[in-house]
Amino acid sequence: MPINTCMKKMILIFLLISSTFQLFADKWDNKTAELKGKKILVFTKNGEGYVHDNLEANVSMFMKLGKQYGFKVDSTSNSAVFSTSGLFQYDAIVFANTNHKVFENEAEKEGLIQFNRQGKGIIGIHMACGTEREWDWFKQMIGGTFDYHPPFQKFNVRIVDNEHPSAKVIPPVWEVEDELYILKEMNPTVRVLMVSDFSSPGFKYSRPMSNTFGTVFPSVWCNEFDGGRQWYTALGHKKENYSNPLFISHVVGGLQWVLVKKEKR
Repeated sequence: MPINTCMKKMILIFLLISSTFQLFADKWDNKTAELKGKKILVFTKNGEGYVHDNLEANVSMFMKLGKQYGFKVDSTSNSAVFSTSGLFQYDAIVFANTNHKVFENEAEKEGLIQFNRQGKGIIGIHMACGTEREWDWFKQMIGGTFDYHPPFQKFNVRIVDNEHPSAKVIPPVWEVEDELYILKEMNPTVRVLMVSDFSSPGFKYSRPMSNTFGTVFPSVWCNEFDGGRQWYTALGHKKENYSNPLFISHVVGGLQWVLVKKEKR
C-alpha cells in the first residue's frame, strides 16, 4: 500500500476517534445553570399502592431552596396540569417520590413528552423510579423502573464520577441509611454518577442481590433523553434526608445541571 494512502487512512481514523470523543465530551458536560428566576414544579402524586411519608418534607425542602436561591416553586398532586399550556411556564419538573400510575390519560402523558422535548429539566427523587411502571417512554426517561429493595439499613454510596455538580459535593464514600434500590429495564445511555455498595459486612438481604454490576448498583445518574435533561437519585427515603445539608447540596447540583439549556446544533 502506498504510504500516502496509508497515512490518509490513519488520519481518517484519528479524526473519527477525535470526533467521537468530542461528541461524548459535549454530551457529558458539567455545566450548571443559575437558579435565580427559574420556575420549578414539584409533582407529588401517587397511584394506588405504597406512599412515602416524606412528601411534605420533600416539598418543604424545595420551597426553602426557592427562597434561598431566588427561584419560584409550585407543588401539586394534580396530574391535570400536564395536559395544559400552563405546564410550559416551568423550567423543570421534580417527580418527588411519585409512585405507580400517576397520569390519567394520554393528553397528560403527551404534555410531559413535549415538555421534555423542549429541552427542559426533569428530576426524579427516590420512588420516582416506581412511577408509570408500564409506560416505556417514562422508564427510559427516568432511567429504569423499580424492581425491589433490601430492608432499610446503612450502606455505603460510592462516587463514580466526581465531576458532576451533584456528586462533587459528596465524599468518595458516603455512609447513608436508606433503601438500596435495585432497578430493571435500565436505559443504557445514562451517565452513572454514584453507586450503592451492598458488599459491606452485615448487609441484610431480603432476596439474592443483582450481580449485574458486581456488588454495587447505580443509585444516581443523569442523561439527555429525547431532547431534555434528566437527573435521578435513588436516595431520599427518610423525611429527615430533606433537612440534611449534604443531601440538599446533592439535589441542588442535580437541579442546576438539568436547568442548563442544551445548545441546538
